[in-house]
Amino acid sequence: MRAPGSGSAWGSLAAGIGSVVTLPLAIYLTRFIGSYELLDAGWAIPAAVVLGIVALLLARRSRLQRAVSLSAARSSGVATAGRVLGVLGLCTAAAAVVALGVYGLLEYVGSRG
Repeated sequence: MRAPGSGSAWGSLAAGIGSVVTLPLAIYLTRFIGSYELLDAGWAIPAAVVLGIVALLLARRSRLQRAVSLSAARSSGVATAGRVLGVLGLCTAAAAVVALGVYGLLEYVGSRG
């Protein structure tokens, strides 16, 4: 018999890994695809955000399922890892948004002169 919330915990881990890997993979692919430039990797930011939020929601769901179960199960390390990776993915996406914003500002200031 599976532990309560284990499916959500593993889903959280998978979504967290996806969130963390999305932006570096998009940037890495710019080296090999000629028509794909570094700025085009910015389109991967929403995917990283969505996967990060999904990881956090699934980790919360796993924790709540374990809390209401009749077994004396402790919190899952898998759900905790998914939550940490989800937060890390959201932080990476936020850093990418800041980088694109600074680039846009510098382009704007440079085009005025």
